Amino acid sequence: MIVLVVGAAFILAVLVYNIYQESQYRKQLREQFGHANKDALLDSQVNSVRDGAQAQSVLNEKAVPPESEAGMAADSSTEQAESVATGEEAAPEASNGHIQEETVATAQPPVANEDVAPESSPVHSDMESLSRTIPVKGRKTLLDLRDMAKQPLPWFDVRFDYLAYIALYEPKELHAMPRLSSRSRFRLVGCTMDDRYQVAEPIPSVYYQGFVVGLQAISRSGLITHEELANFGEQANRFAEQMDGQLLLTDINTFLSVARPLDDLCARVDQTIAIHLVSRTNVSGMELRSAVERQGFELGHDGAFYYADSNGEPLFSIVTLDNSPFTSTLLANQNYRGFSMLFDIVHIPNGEKCFDQFMDMAVKLSSQLGLDLVNDKVEELSTEWLREVRRYVVDRQKEMKQVELKPGSELTKRLFS
Repeated sequence: MIVLVVGAAFILAVLVYNIYQESQYRKQLREQFGHANKDALLDSQVNSVRDGAQAQSVLNEKAVPPESEAGMAADSSTEQAESVATGEEAAPEASNGHIQEETVATAQPPVANEDVAPESSPVHSDMESLSRTIPVKGRKTLLDLRDMAKQPLPWFDVRFDYLAYIALYEPKELHAMPRLSSRSRFRLVGCTMDDRYQVAEPIPSVYYQGFVVGLQAISRSGLITHEELANFGEQANRFAEQMDGQLLLTDINTFLSVARPLDDLCARVDQTIAIHLVSRTNVSGMELRSAVERQGFELGHDGAFYYADSNGEPLFSIVTLDNSPFTSTLLANQNYRGFSMLFDIVHIPNGEKCFDQFMDMAVKLSSQLGLDLVNDKVEELSTEWLREVRRYVVDRQKEMKQVELKPGSELTKRLFS
């Protein structure tokens, strides 16, 4: 009897210890992933999710409306997307009740694809104090600013590129690129003496009649402000003074009326899905690297593994649970509790097919390394969960396509940079 009692006590002690270990294991993982109320599916700390944007939970009731409301939500989403695509909201009334004379009549529809630009852009000199927005009496520019604003320029998209047009009074070489201080990127396109538009470069003996400067106003940092656009106009004015030209600026209010709904859509679709593969003990770095490289992943210079498509473009990525970089030295000498696989919705074409491939890889790696597939609450992933995520990916990419933003395209890469 004593032996039986001691044996039973020993078994009970082992069970209690195992329960304690399991509790500590879950607590440690929660600390690595963040607060348990957050959904690891779309973790805002991952830098591929728009900076400063609130991460959206795929399984949140607000994100997944009931079937009775799905039709209404889809119609509303479609109407909003079509409004962005057609520029219907891009004609606000001028403060004085009429459009200034320099204004091109209305906002034009967006670029139908990446190779075709709109026929014209809503522009006028809305900054009367700028010296180069006023024509010089007795002098005529080489190009007509109104005609420049109507030129199809494939380098720009009027929905999110704020444009400044500069027509020169005399042919000029571009000796140096203008210095425009802004947190956003800009492009400079010039019109040569044979009336051909090209990316402007400071090349000797190449003379220009005019320039178009485009400031990218939407990125993963969000939409730039009215003040930043006004500051860009002042910088464009200084460049026009330097080149001895006349300036025509896109109307800021009209531009923002088109850019804001597009920016709202970008914030909604700019999501990254994370699947976590975790070990109850540890997995060696060498074994981890061997397994992911057999699946076709390669270690990048930024410390993440990337899986590329047939064109060499990255599709999926693998990062550590705490977002520290993988390095060859650490992988050769260190153990890991697991890793996260990331699926960036806006950068991956054919989301449904690629998501199936993504999950197939996750399951294979889980099997090969003996890892658990879990969410942020350390709960095993269910078939229903995966079905909802797949639907979420398809819905977000559908929204993008409705406004002519093809996932994974060059235009989309520039917008979600």
